[in-house]
Amino acid sequence: MAEFNWGLIAPIFVIQLILMVVALVDCVRNSELNGPKWMWILIIIFINILGPILYFIIGRRNNG
Repeated sequence: MAEFNWGLIAPIFVIQLILMVVALVDCVRNSELNGPKWMWILIIIFINILGPILYFIIGRRNNG
């Protein structure tokens, strides 16, 4: 079995986890989204790293 380098993987995992938690909290609290809330929650949870980024770019409705 190949040796796994956790020093490279751990920061990516932590960034993914922080992005996912922040995006989920924002999605639950925000009432104005582009699309249904349940769809964004599924995208945030099941699309690693890219899902929360898509939520912050596309999912949030800008009021300005």
